Amino acid sequence: MSVEDEQLRVRVAWLYFMEGLTQADIATRLGITRLRVNRLLGEARQSGLVNIKVNAQLAGCVALERQLVQETGLKDAVVVPTPADAEQIPVAIGRATADYLGRHLDEHRARGLGIGWGTTLRETIRHLGNANLADLSINSMMGGLTHGLELNTFEIASEFARRVNGQCNYLAAPIYAGSPRSRDTILAQDVFRETLQRLATNDVALLSVGDLSRRSLLIRYGLPRDVTVEALRAAGAVGDIMGTFLDARGQPVRHTINKRVIAAPLEMLREIATVIVASGGLNKTAILAATLHAHLCSVLIVDEATAKAVLGVLRGAG
Repeated sequence: MSVEDEQLRVRVAWLYFMEGLTQADIATRLGITRLRVNRLLGEARQSGLVNIKVNAQLAGCVALERQLVQETGLKDAVVVPTPADAEQIPVAIGRATADYLGRHLDEHRARGLGIGWGTTLRETIRHLGNANLADLSINSMMGGLTHGLELNTFEIASEFARRVNGQCNYLAAPIYAGSPRSRDTILAQDVFRETLQRLATNDVALLSVGDLSRRSLLIRYGLPRDVTVEALRAAGAVGDIMGTFLDARGQPVRHTINKRVIAAPLEMLREIATVIVASGGLNKTAILAATLHAHLCSVLIVDEATAKAVLGVLRGAG
C-alpha cells in the first residue's frame, strides 16, 4: 500500500472511530465514494490499524489536521510525518499535495488553477498523475526569473499543464520591476490587465511560501541586488508569499520591494474558492503562521513538526 493510501485509510478510521462521523459524512469531507469509505474501514479493522484506538504513526498527523482546521478557520489541512532528512520535506509534502490536488480536480470542475513556484511545487508536479483536463487553464500567479531554472514560475506552469493536458498562461514579466513606477507602467498595459482579470477567475490556487534564509528560492535567485535580507528583517518581514513580504501578523511590510512585485494582489487570494499552500520545514514556521493569521489560504499541506510549531506560534499570538 502506498503512503497516500495509508494516509487516507488512517484519516477515514480517525473520522469514523474518533470523531463519530458517518460514512456518508466522511465520503463528502474527503471527496471519495461511500463505498470506498466502507472498504477502507474494513481494511483498517482487518489490518489491526483499529484496536480501540488508532495505532499508526499518522494518527498524530490526523489530530493536528483537525486542530489546524478548528483553530485557524482553514477549510482543510493535510499533515505528513516529518522526514528524518530535512531535504526530503519538499518531497513528502509534494507527494501529499499531488494526491490532494488530484482528488480535488477529479471532484470539482475547475476551469482555472493559479500556480506559484518552488521546490515543493516541483515535487508536486513530479508526483501528479497524468490526466486529460483540456478545459483547465494553468495560470502563473507571479512573474518569474529572467534565466532558466526548473523551479521557475514559467517551467512550473508549463510542466503542470503538460501533465494534465491543460492550457497554460504566463504572467510574462520578472518577479520585481526596477521601481514602483516601472511596475505600475508594466501592469497598466492591456495584456497585463487582461492577465490579472483572468487570475481573478481561478477556482483553485497552488502556492508555497518562502522564509528569509538561504533555503528560500527567492532569496537565492530572485531578490533584486539593491534589496538586502537585513533591510527586509528591519522592516519586520518574516517571509513572502507570491513575492510579497509579510510581517508576523500577515501584513505586507512597509518596504519598497512590495511596491515592485509583479504578481496577483494578495486580496485576490481571499476571493479564490480553494487556495492551497504547500510548504514545510521549521525555517518556514513564522511565514506559515503569518499566512494563516492573514487568512491567505484555505488548505494547508505541511509536515508534522512544522504544523506543531505553527500552532504554537498562533496560540501564543492569540
